[in-house]
Amino acid sequence: MAAKSYALAPAAARGLWLEAQRLLAPEPFGSGPAATRQAVEHLGYVQIDTINVIERSHHHILFTRIPAYRRGELATAQSADKSVFEYWTHALAYIPSQDYAHFVPAMKERREKPGTWYEGIDRNEYRALLKRIRDTGPLSIRDIDDEVLVEKDHPWASRKPSKRLLQYGFYAGELTISARAGMVKSYELTERHFGWDKRPKPSTERQYAAYLLARAVRAQGLISLDSICYGDLGAKKLVRGLIDTAVRAKRLVPVHLEGAAEVQHWAPPALLEMAPPEAGEAVHILSPFDPLVIQRKRLSLFFGYEHRFEAYVPPGKRVLGYFALPVLLGDRVVAALDLKTDRQGKKLLLQKWTWLMPEQQGWREKIEGELGRFEQFQLAAGSEDDGQPLGAFP
Repeated sequence: MAAKSYALAPAAARGLWLEAQRLLAPEPFGSGPAATRQAVEHLGYVQIDTINVIERSHHHILFTRIPAYRRGELATAQSADKSVFEYWTHALAYIPSQDYAHFVPAMKERREKPGTWYEGIDRNEYRALLKRIRDTGPLSIRDIDDEVLVEKDHPWASRKPSKRLLQYGFYAGELTISARAGMVKSYELTERHFGWDKRPKPSTERQYAAYLLARAVRAQGLISLDSICYGDLGAKKLVRGLIDTAVRAKRLVPVHLEGAAEVQHWAPPALLEMAPPEAGEAVHILSPFDPLVIQRKRLSLFFGYEHRFEAYVPPGKRVLGYFALPVLLGDRVVAALDLKTDRQGKKLLLQKWTWLMPEQQGWREKIEGELGRFEQFQLAAGSEDDGQPLGAFP
């Protein structure tokens, strides 16, 4: 007999997800370098993206949860403490180094089946590149200035053939990104970077499925099969088996949002027994790549708002703007702001303000207050001291 599914009011569901995402407490991870490591470990991944009309997404996501966050703390985690590494989840992301073993199988598969993008690489040139890094240390694409340039065969390709070799080594796990300056990456031999004699033993498929399930429970609170396996659809069968086992053992309880019984969710019993989290009226200006936003269907189900990412939409067809940021006020997405940082003029430009809900008294003032703090963070991008205010929101 199937376990009974309990209905949750949408407000309660939102509160549980926001609490799991650590968006309710003012400083859920504290401050300083340890906060960055703890945030990445709790969330499971922090997505990286190249768009920089405002601060890049990985810094933005961390700033949202660490009010005193400084960009150098992520560099410390990656290059000095080595508590995070870069690899592919549903996109390129920072991942806790403690989870490295769960990504070794994907690296092995890339070595055995390079795919069309990498199958034509010159193996002798690749071995020579590895030797160069072994002999001279970490290498970025900018350090390579002694090769014959070629015509691009893809918009995202490079005229330097070595870029594809470095990327292959990264996805195959033989190289890791040891440091990053903006979007310029330095590649190092994986074992030497981490100080390993050899890479960790790869997790089994079942261990990987258990990792996905545990990560989702921790960072999402209420979980669905789609939310657990976002970017890992092939793991669904094993994950569903683990969920069924957990339900029989009463470690998970079936739940659904009122009015949406067709989308099955589960939650730990202790989560449902706790007092509903108070959302308050805190304001967060979210990255479109924030874990709360990136799963668009889940965002729509919980918040009644389907975010439009319009950076690749023709200008005449945009509704919210090129790089609109959802604004979370309490437990509601109430507005979207299309922002751009004018770094030379030392100000944050408001391109467009779109109300997603009927404006209520006091909302604009609260959002403008957070915009002032957000601007200070944006304009400190190149500063040694991220805490120094460099402008005021107009």
